[in-house]
Amino acid sequence: MNLNIALLPGDGIGPEVTQQAVKILNAIAEKYNHNFKYTKAAIGAAAMKINGDPLPNETLKICSEADAILFGSIGEPVHDHDPNANIRPEQGLLRLRKELDLFANIRPVQTYESSLHKSNLKEEVVKGTDFVIYRELTSGIYFGEKKISKNEQEATDTCTYSAKEIDRITHLAFKAAKSRRKKLTLIDKANVLATSRLWRKRVQEISKSYPSIQLNFLYANTAAMQLILKPTQFDVILTENLIGDILSDEASVISGSIGLLASASIGEKTALFEPIHGSFPKAKGKNIANPLASILSAAMLLDHFQLYDEAEEIRAAVEKSIELNITTPDLNATNYFSTTNVGNFLSDFILDDENTFYNKNNIDLGQSTII
Repeated sequence: MNLNIALLPGDGIGPEVTQQAVKILNAIAEKYNHNFKYTKAAIGAAAMKINGDPLPNETLKICSEADAILFGSIGEPVHDHDPNANIRPEQGLLRLRKELDLFANIRPVQTYESSLHKSNLKEEVVKGTDFVIYRELTSGIYFGEKKISKNEQEATDTCTYSAKEIDRITHLAFKAAKSRRKKLTLIDKANVLATSRLWRKRVQEISKSYPSIQLNFLYANTAAMQLILKPTQFDVILTENLIGDILSDEASVISGSIGLLASASIGEKTALFEPIHGSFPKAKGKNIANPLASILSAAMLLDHFQLYDEAEEIRAAVEKSIELNITTPDLNATNYFSTTNVGNFLSDFILDDENTFYNKNNIDLGQSTII
């Protein structure tokens, strides 16, 4: 298969982790005789340093013409401490989502047997967790009208949803549930929000077309508790933009590291794939950032184009790296491996897993493991 991939490394650790994701995609391309072409473009603070625009027109053009987008991270501390700034790096990503109509954010959450002890929750609570969050991404309060009074004593953010916006992501979530454990949970605040009541009405109506799916409802505050108390109860979670943003970050602690969580943002014409972690500026340039979320996002990219065997190759390699403790400091605080060496291991494992040998002494020293 030939794929034209827009590469947006972004800020902070974004360039380091996306470099490893590209390395893994290249290994897949070599093994399966695919041709992946990458076109690099600037976004966020990196783009602002060039011309002050967090989403240059050239970047938008590259993304709109690509088959898919591989994104790193966005944001820099210098922009976080100025509440009066009119232009922020994050606006580049928000605009990109809106311009390309990437309306469905898909975030899988699962645990790995060999890293259960890394979770802040009890092993018996998180073991077997395997659910996916479908978050509406291009509407709601993030994109509503915003007002600040002239005396700066009052502010307003408007939350608006249309039936069309709700329906299209709801159908995606129900279809996902059909191929999983046939359970969908809508999370909202229908007790106080008119938009949530519209969500419930539309989801209930659409559920009639999916009679095999068990539909449940939870208020957001209850869902926040249940994600921690019993995450294994969830299969497919469907929710709006703000609630989805909060709950998906909360869910990131279940696996033991936010560096393990991938995501996809899907539109009608293209899709963007990114790790859910931020730019982590303290780790920038130190070669210690966990690349696995970015690499697993690349696996989701392959899934999107129905390259399922190739995607499973990546996931198997990731699971092996966690099993062998060939991981970065967030998962291996003592004898950790660099971002680059984790990528090297995964690439070698994919290309020659039957003849990949592990030197225990080198593993203990945190050195290269392939001999």
